[in-house]
Amino acid sequence: MNEPILQVRGLSKNFGGLAAVNDVSLEVRIGELHAVIGPNGAGKTTLINMLSGDLPQSAGTILLRGTEIAHLAPERRSHLGVGRSYQRINLFPAFSVLENCRLAAQSRRPRPLNWLRDAMAYGEILAKARSALSVVGLADRADAIAATLSHGEQRQLEIAISLATDPELLLLDEPLAGMGTEESLSMVALIGALATNHAILLVEHDMDAVFRLARVLTVMVNGKILASGTPEAIRANREVQSAYLGGAADFLC
Repeated sequence: MNEPILQVRGLSKNFGGLAAVNDVSLEVRIGELHAVIGPNGAGKTTLINMLSGDLPQSAGTILLRGTEIAHLAPERRSHLGVGRSYQRINLFPAFSVLENCRLAAQSRRPRPLNWLRDAMAYGEILAKARSALSVVGLADRADAIAATLSHGEQRQLEIAISLATDPELLLLDEPLAGMGTEESLSMVALIGALATNHAILLVEHDMDAVFRLARVLTVMVNGKILASGTPEAIRANREVQSAYLGGAADFLC
C-alpha cells in the first residue's frame, strides 16, 4: 500500500459550545477514493472546509505529504496540489467554459501574465485548460457560456477547473447533488476514472454511488467518526445501521 498523501489527526472544529467536528482522524492515498458519509449535520462539509483552508480548525493537524498545512490559506494549499468542489456550484457564469478553465490553469504560472499580450495567446495555458475539459467530457462545449450549461455539465466544469490546477488531492463535496440518473452515471464514471491517479476524499449522500466508488468509508455522526473501513465492513456494521441508517437499509441488500 502506498503512503498516504493526506493525513488528518485529531481534527476538531468548535462553534462556541458546539463541536461540529470532534477529534477526526483519517488518511487518503493516491489511487484510493475515501468516502465520508453521515446524516445531515454530521460535520462532513465542515471537515472538507478545514482541509481546503476555507475554515480554520480548532485543534488537530493536517499533513500533506508529511508537511503540516493547517496554517496555510486556501490558495497556498491549492498550489501544493489540493483541489476541491463545493456543494453549491462555484463558477464564473458569464465566462465561457474554456475561459473558466484557462483562469485556473493561469493561476499556476509563477509570474503574472503580460497585460499587453492577449491572454489567449499563451499556448501552454490553453493546452492545459483544453486537456482538463477533455478529461471531463466538455471539449465540445469550450465556447459555451458557463451559465448556459446544464446542471450536470456545470458540475463537470467545476471538476475541470480543479484539474486545470494540477491537483493530486481532490476534495469533492456532494458532486452528484441535484443530478438526474443519466448525469449521475456520467459523474460516477468520471470520478472513478479520476481515482486511478488522484487521491479523492468524497462527501456524498448517494449511497449507490458511494459503495460503487469507495475503497474506504468513514461514517460520521454528530461530528465524530462512528466507523471506518472497507465498504463490506461498513455494510455489516450494526452501529452504522442503527445510528445512521435506522436499521437495515436498502444498500445493505
